[in-house]
Amino acid sequence: MITTTLYWLLIIAYGITVISIVGIVLSENRNPVKSLAWITVLLLFPVGGLVLYLFFGRSIKNTHMISRRNKRKLRQGESTVTTVIPENYTPEMRQLTELGRSLCGATFYPDNRVEVYSYGRDKFEALFNDIRAAEEYIHLQYYIIEDDHIGRALRDALIERAKAGVRVRVIYDDFGCWGVSRKFFRSMREAAIDIHPFFKVVFPPFATRINWRNHRKLAVIDGEVAYVGGMNVADRYIDGGSKFGCWRDTHMRITGPAVAAVQYSFAVDWSFMGQSLLQEPVDMSLPKGPGEAAGLQMMRCGPTSEWSNVSLYMLKAIGNAKKRVYIQTPYFLPTDAMLSALQAAALSRVDVRVMIPLKSDSSTLTLASYSYIMECLRAGIKIYLFEAGMLHSKTMMIDDRLSAIGSANIDFRSFEHNFEETMFIFSSEVNTTLRAQFMADLQQSTRVRASVWRRRPIIQKAKESIVRLLSPVL
Repeated sequence: MITTTLYWLLIIAYGITVISIVGIVLSENRNPVKSLAWITVLLLFPVGGLVLYLFFGRSIKNTHMISRRNKRKLRQGESTVTTVIPENYTPEMRQLTELGRSLCGATFYPDNRVEVYSYGRDKFEALFNDIRAAEEYIHLQYYIIEDDHIGRALRDALIERAKAGVRVRVIYDDFGCWGVSRKFFRSMREAAIDIHPFFKVVFPPFATRINWRNHRKLAVIDGEVAYVGGMNVADRYIDGGSKFGCWRDTHMRITGPAVAAVQYSFAVDWSFMGQSLLQEPVDMSLPKGPGEAAGLQMMRCGPTSEWSNVSLYMLKAIGNAKKRVYIQTPYFLPTDAMLSALQAAALSRVDVRVMIPLKSDSSTLTLASYSYIMECLRAGIKIYLFEAGMLHSKTMMIDDRLSAIGSANIDFRSFEHNFEETMFIFSSEVNTTLRAQFMADLQQSTRVRASVWRRRPIIQKAKESIVRLLSPVL
């Protein structure tokens, strides 16, 4: 009798829980397809559906990462910078800068110097040189910091600077560094480096955090130099690792007022983790040196954002394109809006090219990416498969003057679940540099032809279609 009563109590409790969660899903007014999918899972898969929702279905949209008061404090230094949009910018470019400001208050900085790195060895050499020259502070944030040769070299360089009195702060993603020994990070803490995991994955909060990952990769040194891009800290970014002949990625070094944007991003994440508000000085003077001044606007996005900031900015830029849209991304799982924007551009006779790796570091994501290729080909989008190794670069080139370098992939996770950053660059010089690298990569790629792609084995097509169903949570 007691067993029967307990059984029914558990059934009733579970039913109430599921009904409550369905109510929450409906009240969030999400995409109807997603809402219906979660309701179906909750109703048809007892217990398992509830577990899946706890891990992947919850929303923290509109959660404030930092108070308005602290945000104003961090923005104070920007009032000393001229952010006037140059007169030679087109109306479309001006609209983009206003869009960035409206979406997340992103400041536009017109006068900066940019260096682009297409391979890890060059990027890490420059970063290490800047770290060794640091005198005041070093702020680093990476999704992955491996305990390997380059990771230990970075650790040792940071420890040396910390011993010299430089303030060193590091953020790493706990999920991204799950396989890294705790001893590795403890050695930095013992050397007075202020290092913390973002969204530490522990029980019981585990289920509420594993789906939200801080995917940003940035650095600020003495407020004079900043780095933004797609490279983590791991040997494979230099030698390709055991699986790939090379690892192609893109990162950028910034000098000029836009360093403040990268510093602001780090400070917000630092505060969100419960740490004290950072107000280290940033050099807002205009950089000297040869080359074209680059206008920069940094877009941050994440599951707490009111809008899908990076995605909306890209959609507007693609819609404005007159000549070309070139994209490199390791994983191509576009939202419906992104796919439609690319198709519309191609059908309008804009030269749209998308480059993805022939084989990525995730066979599942490769299958899912392949499932979108036919829809692209039908619209005239040119698809290229990079064969020389792993293509991890996250870049976009629009016409002759607009480019993007950052951490965000063209996929659901980057646009909706991860904390990401993308730097949009208004510069014909940088655009030309990135296009030249794109063309060099084309020489190591194969263009996908519709006639050949249609003849893929039925089993292959079935695998791709099945995995595509999981695209929103991959």
